[in-house]
Amino acid sequence: MDMTPLQGHNHEFIETDNEQTVTHIRLNIYPDGGVARLRVYGDIQLDASLNNQGEMLDLAGALNGGRAIASNDAHFGAASNLLLPTKAPNMGDGWETRRRREPGNDWCIIALGQAGIVDSIEIDTAHFKGNYPDKVSIQAVYSPNTPEQTLVTQSMFWDTLLEPQKTNADDIHTFGNDKLLIDQPITHIRVNIFPDGGISRVRVFGKVADHVGTTDNTEVK
Repeated sequence: MDMTPLQGHNHEFIETDNEQTVTHIRLNIYPDGGVARLRVYGDIQLDASLNNQGEMLDLAGALNGGRAIASNDAHFGAASNLLLPTKAPNMGDGWETRRRREPGNDWCIIALGQAGIVDSIEIDTAHFKGNYPDKVSIQAVYSPNTPEQTLVTQSMFWDTLLEPQKTNADDIHTFGNDKLLIDQPITHIRVNIFPDGGISRVRVFGKVADHVGTTDNTEVK
């Protein structure tokens, strides 16, 4: 970013045209003075060393580039909380929807940090005791270059990765590959909760697709 004039006691939002992956930045102020906060917004890029080793990792984790791109409801907590790396300290640190008065179910869509093949899924309902969902299911797709709004529209038709499973209060639910119905690379998941409620964390453990020895390019829909 080139030298940019600032104003006192003000929030400055400055866009850049950088398309390179960076690990460090240097902030220069001219000639001197004070800056209250510096925030750098962008997309997290998965550590290349993990790719090379083909390690099992949380493909949906925020630290690995996972993002919550949509939800139909986030009345009590944002879906992005599901991807945080630490254990939730309370209910407010999870994703919770309002009580439904109409037919249907609530959902959110998560973009994985990298396309990968899923080995297991963890659903954590920590702190949710009277307001956890009755069941949860997950759909998935391999669609790396599709606009987000199109993904949202099509998500109800994606293939099933995990059929509806009962959940318990304040508990960690782990579903191994014996429960998973897709063994091909995926890029996005849709988490369905029935009919509503709150969950604390979602972990999607697997390997980056480039390092699982697969050459199958069949698209999962």
